[in-house]
Amino acid sequence: MPHFPAADGTRLAYSDEGQGLPLLCLAGLTRAASDFDDLAPHLPPLRLIRMDYRGRGRSGWSGAATYTIAQEAQDALALLDHLGVAAAAILGTSRGGLIGMVLAATAKPRLLGLCLNDVGPVIEPAGLARIAGYVGRNPAAATHAAVAAAMPRHNPGFDDVPAGRWLQLAQRFYEETPGGLVNRYDPALREAFLAGFDAPLPDLWPLFDSLSGLPLAAIHGANSDLMSAATLAGMQRRRPDMIAAEVPGRGHVPFLDEPQSVAGVRRFLGLIQ
Repeated sequence: MPHFPAADGTRLAYSDEGQGLPLLCLAGLTRAASDFDDLAPHLPPLRLIRMDYRGRGRSGWSGAATYTIAQEAQDALALLDHLGVAAAAILGTSRGGLIGMVLAATAKPRLLGLCLNDVGPVIEPAGLARIAGYVGRNPAAATHAAVAAAMPRHNPGFDDVPAGRWLQLAQRFYEETPGGLVNRYDPALREAFLAGFDAPLPDLWPLFDSLSGLPLAAIHGANSDLMSAATLAGMQRRRPDMIAAEVPGRGHVPFLDEPQSVAGVRRFLGLIQ
């Protein structure tokens, strides 16, 4: 993957493939650009732009104080500037969706629309607690095969996922070393996450309302512990034009190659093209 320098000099990895409508894909808290590999074959012809946040994947590490949504939003704009992209549609998974909402509030002209993958303006405490339990900690299992076997127990709400799919995800998330498996991100991400974990959650509805006038879609894992059905319903009441796709048998977060996810993303892109 190529890299570009952020304003503070941190080298950030990205990919830029195809031509046409620019779609910037922003991953979840601990994830990277590879999280969208499963969706990519199902997309119509477009310009697919992905990035590894600082401290994740192939990007440079810059310390816990910089692993914030505000900084990552600035990095996303810096990537668009680096590529000469005036405005892009955004597909944001979990944390990536929160970044998308921040960008709508602070740099709306740079957005052509936002598709949220299992995230909204209300974050359920149960999902946050589950994330707090694992973020920044290497798995106890020593091999990809062993951690893949344990994944169904640690990913509630996922039904009928083949063993091979869990193994694929294990290989994507963890590096196998002589000392065991290690996360493909800076361990300091735990410190950054926990710094805000005990604080009261801010009211995110104003961020959601800042999406007014932009094409909007939401994909919801029917069994998600981070985004509730009630939150999705509240979003629909405020934005009756929002495309909503519920994915059965999926928790947080849908893989995005499920038929419902693909249909939702393609409908969203159809609003823009």
